[in-house]
Amino acid sequence: MTADPISLRLALIFGATLGASLGFTGLLRHWLLHRQILDRPNERSAHVIPVPRGGGIAVLAVLLPAWALLAPQLWPLLLAATALGAVGWWDDLKALRPWPRLVAQGLAVALGLWQVGPVTQGLLPAPLDLALSALLWLWFVNLFNFMDGIDGIAGVEAVSIGLGLVVIGLWFATFGDLAALSAGLAGAVLGFLYWNWHPAKLFLGDVGSQALGFLLGFLLLRTAAAGAWAAALILPLYFLADASWTLLRRTIARENIMAAHAQHIYQQAVRLGRNHGEVASAVLLANLALIAFALGAEMGERPVSLAGAVLTVLVLARRLLSPRAAKRN
Repeated sequence: MTADPISLRLALIFGATLGASLGFTGLLRHWLLHRQILDRPNERSAHVIPVPRGGGIAVLAVLLPAWALLAPQLWPLLLAATALGAVGWWDDLKALRPWPRLVAQGLAVALGLWQVGPVTQGLLPAPLDLALSALLWLWFVNLFNFMDGIDGIAGVEAVSIGLGLVVIGLWFATFGDLAALSAGLAGAVLGFLYWNWHPAKLFLGDVGSQALGFLLGFLLLRTAAAGAWAAALILPLYFLADASWTLLRRTIARENIMAAHAQHIYQQAVRLGRNHGEVASAVLLANLALIAFALGAEMGERPVSLAGAVLTVLVLARRLLSPRAAKRN
């Protein structure tokens, strides 16, 4: 493992963003309540009382300046994330149609692609590599938004991916820049997660889920471009599997894939009797195993680690889909 000064720097970044996010999110919640900016329950909702939404504002207000200090050369990416957050906030307030959101996401991805690098390590020609990166990034932005449907789950996933990249960065010195950015992201989201844990006092909102999906997608693509493609695949594997499998099932059933729904595995788990905290905790435990497998993959045990990661997600899905007699909270 690398020298202690690097570990100390990452710990300071994590602690600073955690503290700032924790405090600012609390202040933001009071403002949202005062302005009555609330997520009111509907037939698809997993909550039963109005809850303030827009917590992503606090996450971005801490995270984007932190990244600007750590990597000022990423200013086009940060500009794109800010614009995407603004579109998400407008969606939180006015409920935009899907196509304007998709256009905004596409423009943000196009602006950010030039700071990623070739993801396939030369296996594909540059134009195809760029197109593949764009499609993967766009899909990740949307799937992260889709998966933000119950208390704590999006925060758990973001913190898990961030800390997983920190672990890899500590083990392999060449990932140091990504580790610093990831530590900042993990701290900022963990501060929000305190307020979002079941029963949630605040929701992330599209302002947070779209921009966070965009920034996480950047970190994962940069990780793949640096040669650690297996880690980039393993760390978000549960979200990738749940969202992709659900999209495939709905496509085969000829459902309108642009329409809102509640068919993800984690949503079915809640309907089967598990509360939000239990589902998010199960995802967290699986993610800890995925972090270990991601590290193992980059230490030379890729086939075994990839198999272990797939098995972990299958076990998690089976557990979540097992009926349980429990009162829904």
